[in-house]
Amino acid sequence: MFKDTPVVREQIKKCVRCGKCRSVCPIFQVYQTENYSPSGQVFLVQMLRDGELEVSEKVAAKASDCLMCESCSSTCPSGIPVPELVAAARAYIGEQRPSAGKDLIFGKLWTNPRLLRKAVAAAGLADSLGFRNIARALGMTSILPGDLPQAEKILGKIPRASARTRIKTVSPAKGTRKTRVAYFLGCGTDLLQPKVALATVEVLNHLGCEVVVSPNLKCCGVPHLANGQKKIAEELVQHNVNILHKLGVDAVISDCASCTSTLKGHLYKDWLKVKVFDLSVFIVEVLGIPSEIRALPHPLTVTYHDPCHLVKAQKIKDQPRQLLKSIPGVELKEMAGADTCCGGSGTFGLTHYEVSMKILEAKINNIRQTEAQAVATCCPSCITQLSYGLRESGLNYPVLHPIQLLHQGLYKR
Repeated sequence: MFKDTPVVREQIKKCVRCGKCRSVCPIFQVYQTENYSPSGQVFLVQMLRDGELEVSEKVAAKASDCLMCESCSSTCPSGIPVPELVAAARAYIGEQRPSAGKDLIFGKLWTNPRLLRKAVAAAGLADSLGFRNIARALGMTSILPGDLPQAEKILGKIPRASARTRIKTVSPAKGTRKTRVAYFLGCGTDLLQPKVALATVEVLNHLGCEVVVSPNLKCCGVPHLANGQKKIAEELVQHNVNILHKLGVDAVISDCASCTSTLKGHLYKDWLKVKVFDLSVFIVEVLGIPSEIRALPHPLTVTYHDPCHLVKAQKIKDQPRQLLKSIPGVELKEMAGADTCCGGSGTFGLTHYEVSMKILEAKINNIRQTEAQAVATCCPSCITQLSYGLRESGLNYPVLHPIQLLHQGLYKR
């Protein structure tokens, strides 16, 4: 039962209402009212647990007003894992108020990688043929549910081919093999940022890694957890763990902050027995930054955005910057509030467009003030969100993963 869920039973009582979480919560910064604060979310979970609130559309909407960005948890003096509490509440609400739409998206489509890739490829083809622009011009996108009439623009140009269709199952190391690793290719990178995946495999091969990209791995489960589909998320965990344990690898690597955070987090911690690394950490601390990096064809001033699931959830801050600084021709220029949320948070920007854009606006202003020529970040969701914000602001900055710049330094002449 919901009230017997360990995180609900054990963590709520730790909240002393000190208010420190409010100072770092992006949602609270927009609304400036207590019920939009992390402690407000904790109180909501408590009332659901104690039967003081009945599950309703209003309660479901309130529980959805959380980015699950970990800002509050990283600041909380009591160490309360607020996103876990929110996820538990959303799962309970989902059980009480089933959604046919969510069942279709998260239960049928997002658990079937081949079907998901076909759906996105079809959208990419339609996009390349101009159908999406035609639909917008005719007002057809206005029939989409919720915030999607506006939010669909966030996705930008959808690639016609996913990364998985272009990467071998096993890519051999160049020269002497140092290690064999599994590359956990997340949905966002696979479907929306395939160039990041191609650069990742090629750089790891260059550094002596035999890279395994299993075609049978599925989503890490974080979108399902965030959208109240906890049982499906747990099924994905068991599926992925069984596959990863059979690959005979020394480590699991991902370029995606959300994927590595999930693979290291409470969903997987009792099951996955292979060590998980963020890509930048693995290169900097395990493989070593290569000495043969050459200068980029043209000097580039870059500013770096810290993904929440990297800097808050995993305390990874220095390694991506070390990677960027190692590339001749790259000048790293820090922005104010580099570690504040961009408002994307996976599917949040698609379902809460207006508040997501308010959070994004502050981030874009900070980027603009650096006068950088490019933005780097280690999360496909952040890349998508920041790219949209820059386009809308008339700034032609590319948003890149650090691995793409390292790849240029190793291969572009």
